[in-house]
Amino acid sequence: MVANRWGLNQAADQLCQLAIAQADRLGVQTERLSTGACLIDFGVQAPGSLAAGLLLARICMGAAAEVTLHPPSSESLGHPQVYVQTDLPALACMGAQYAGWPVQVGKYFAMGSGPMRALRGREPVLVKCELTESADCAIGVLEAEKLPDTDVFRAVADDCQLEPSQITLCVAPSYSIAGNLQVVARSVETALHKLFEIGVDPRSVVSAVGSAPLPPPAHDFISGIGRTNDAILYGGQVTLWLRGDDDQLADLARRVPSSASPDAGQPFVELFKACGYDFYKVDPGLFAPAVVTLVNLASGRSFRGGQLRLDLIRQSFATVDQG
Repeated sequence: MVANRWGLNQAADQLCQLAIAQADRLGVQTERLSTGACLIDFGVQAPGSLAAGLLLARICMGAAAEVTLHPPSSESLGHPQVYVQTDLPALACMGAQYAGWPVQVGKYFAMGSGPMRALRGREPVLVKCELTESADCAIGVLEAEKLPDTDVFRAVADDCQLEPSQITLCVAPSYSIAGNLQVVARSVETALHKLFEIGVDPRSVVSAVGSAPLPPPAHDFISGIGRTNDAILYGGQVTLWLRGDDDQLADLARRVPSSASPDAGQPFVELFKACGYDFYKVDPGLFAPAVVTLVNLASGRSFRGGQLRLDLIRQSFATVDQG
């Protein structure tokens, strides 16, 4: 294990302690299991809140990014914008936030993200980009409709080579108010992962900002997945600062946005249904922001690619204008 200098799990643990201390204000529920493990419910049985969603998004990125809500604009159809800023983009997004750990124990399944991934250290992006770390605690975020039991905590602890008492899991479904926000806070993450998939080291990105419109919480799991994906695919805007060759960056500005995928152009829930609700049948190149701007620190030039699709956002979010 390589211990990165930031300490993603330790930093996230401090935010979890804040969530525990302010549970009533945030609308979260906390529980200490018989094994000593800590469970923080951000939206399964707990009501959650926007403030809880902002905190959950920061936990998910190991406190290596700031997440704020910005007022609605003409480019968000009246919905607030979830704004992300980081000067540690590879660590925050690829080392922690990316949902690269499918947590499956018996009949329980959740998409696992958060800094516990850097501690487990098995995913190709973590190994290739040297984003693993050692720590005496593991902090994870689970996107799930049910709360994990002690067996799930034991499985996570085993994978992280820790004891269950050293594990904290934060849980929220995508259609809860907090879970909805933390998923939409992945605009920068999708851009960095797209870069990785086409052969560009995400560590080459020095700084990043991103935004995406916050949809109304959906009424079920599938609709929640649809709206949160559409927010980024068709409403997300990301700017990355890096050094490189102008011609290369111009080419990347064309290849990185979601519009470069043949699957782009329809609400995600319809595409998901057509693929038999199997993520692996969706073109992985689709998962990217609508618009990407690459700022070349070497030349001082910037390159913009992609386009917003407010028509699809309106359709997905069921937005009705009353004049």
